[in-house]
Order: sequence, then structure tokens, then C-alpha cells
Amino acid sequence: MMKTIGFLGCGNMGGAIARAVCKATEPENVFLANRTAAKAEALAAELGCQTATNAEVAGNCDLIFLAVKPQMMEAMLEPLRFILAERTKRFVLCTMAAGLPVARIQEMAGGDYPVIRIMPNTPVAIGQGVISLARSQVVTDQQVAKVNQLLSGAGALYEIEEKLMDPATAVAGCGPAFVYQMIEAMADAGVSLGLTREQALQMAAQTFQGASQMVLETGEHPARLRDAVCSPGGSTILGVNRLEQVGLRGDIIAGVEAAYKR
Repeated sequence: MMKTIGFLGCGNMGGAIARAVCKATEPENVFLANRTAAKAEALAAELGCQTATNAEVAGNCDLIFLAVKPQMMEAMLEPLRFILAERTKRFVLCTMAAGLPVARIQEMAGGDYPVIRIMPNTPVAIGQGVISLARSQVVTDQQVAKVNQLLSGAGALYEIEEKLMDPATAVAGCGPAFVYQMIEAMADAGVSLGLTREQALQMAAQTFQGASQMVLETGEHPARLRDAVCSPGGSTILGVNRLEQVGLRGDIIAGVEAAYKR
């Protein structure tokens, strides 16, 4: 079973995932490798885990996170192909590179290896992320369950078919940027009406957080929850109607679709 976990890359996203993993398992079983060794050393000192070379991670770890940018993936994996091919013990590759399907990762790595593809969004850094997961055919349910357990401290994990990875990325991966825009806009409105910037930002952000939790915890459709806020002839319904007139929902849908097409 996957006891030793290695990271090839310790950038922002790789570091965030490593922090979550070190909360879910013994840090001494986690090995960090990075092109700039000082970055891996600093993160290892923070988390209490170990540093290693790319070759050591590729040759020894049971679960290997491929945490480099998509354009760097092939150059990183090329010198590791022989090491992976020589391994006799089962291992799993876990990629978080946008736009690179499982089959392409297997091609770059040089074998029909078990590959899990994840797409985390930036709130994983505070344990409130969304992680979409797809897997190759040879990945077992037990292995997925282990990855789920290791990433539980990063946020919510959703297993989907790989063909849905791009739509999931458009919604959850790009989505935080859209939410930040809406928080900023609500705060701007608050400031224009007399609130301080700090008050308006805090109120807008907390409102998004509370409303999101209502959706998740009640299981109610957002339209039902919205209707519960809208008193007949009240302020809220007038605001909702205005947002419909200016096309808020259509613009959000168009934004997600534009991100998906890219």
C-alpha cells in the first residue's frame, strides 16, 4: 500500500498539496524534490519531511505527485523513464498538470503505469479547495481511497470521468477568480454607500462563505434559498430583478464557457 509519498516539484500548488499530505500521514514518509533545491529544503524544514532528488523519488516512492507546470512535464520525466521502467514494486503517478490527459502522462513516463489525474483549485492552500480526480483503468479503488485520505486536509475531492476534467476545471479551477470578482464588486458597492473598505470586504466575503455553506449543508437548490431571502415587494427581489436585467447569470455562464473553451 502507498506508504512513501514523493513530490516532483514544490511550487505553490505542489507545496499546498504537500502540506495537506503531511497532515494526513507521517511527514517522515514524504519526500520533496524540486529543481531549486532550496525551495524543497525550506518546505521540508517547515513540514518535518525529507528532501530527495528526482531520481530518488522516481525510484522509491509508492505515490509520486507530478507537481510541475505542463510545459515542464516532458523534460522532467524524460530522464526518469529508465528508472520507472526498472521498478518492480507497484507505484502510482499523480499528475496535477492542466491540459495533460492520463494517456499523455503515460506516454511521457514511458509505460502504461497507474496514473491519477487531479485538478486542485487555489483554496486548497487553506484546506477549502475543490479537487477533481480522474484515473487510468489500472488504478484501484483502494488507491483512489488512499489518495482521497491523503488529500482530505486540502478540501473536497470529486472523482469524475476524465472527459469531464475540462468542465470541472472551468467551474472549480477558474471559479475562484470569478468569485473574487463578485466579492470585489459587492465591496465596491458597499464602499460607495458609506461602508469602509475593510467592512465592505469582510461583509461581502463572509456573505459568500455563509451562502455557500447553506447550499452545501442544506442540499437545497440555490433558487429555493434565494427565494427565502426575497420578501414580496422587498429590497432583495428588486436587486435580484436588476441583476437579471443586466444579465449577471448569463455573464457568469459565458465566463465559465470561455474558460472551458480555452
